[in-house]
Amino acid sequence: MQDLNTEQNILNAAILVFQRKGMAGARMQEIADEAKINKAMLHYYFRNKQLLFEAVFMQAFSQLAPQLNLIFASNDTVFEKIRKFNSNYIDFILKNPYLPTFIIQELNNNPEFVKKFMVHGNKPDPNPFLLQIEKEITLGKIKKIKPKQLLLNLLSLSVFPFVAKTMLKLVMDVSDQEFLELMEERKTLISEQIINSIKV
Repeated sequence: MQDLNTEQNILNAAILVFQRKGMAGARMQEIADEAKINKAMLHYYFRNKQLLFEAVFMQAFSQLAPQLNLIFASNDTVFEKIRKFNSNYIDFILKNPYLPTFIIQELNNNPEFVKKFMVHGNKPDPNPFLLQIEKEITLGKIKKIKPKQLLLNLLSLSVFPFVAKTMLKLVMDVSDQEFLELMEERKTLISEQIINSIKV
């Protein structure tokens, strides 16, 4: 139990440091200080920063994937699923702002890790949602669109602002608080734009 508590304490400390400094700027000593343990103990649980970040990521990923799968497999309409997906995803990233940049970095530098988490037992499974879109197109309930293109639109519009946060803040000259307000607005804005584009 003590080991589990210490490990979770380290993960919580790492999240705070990664949020402040990002993956590249974070230092193991700073994480140890945040967790109120010495660096030797930190290395006992996690040999290096990469392994620690992967543990933080897998913990967060294991929280998000089941939420998304519940939405994809529910009896809700396509429109309601779009609204719930968008809202849940943006809420998740607002709580874990370090993740999008990390994923892009890992896609380029460590593709094996990306493959590892994508074969995780709880990975997102959008197939029920894609099949539902096909069915509703056949029934004439929504406009004809490739289901995977619709899903890509939903993912891209949700993900991009977080991946390009630094650039967007500079281009639009917005503060951190203004950026958060814009992301809150997008929880509704993106959903309604996509829904309106496929309404019959």
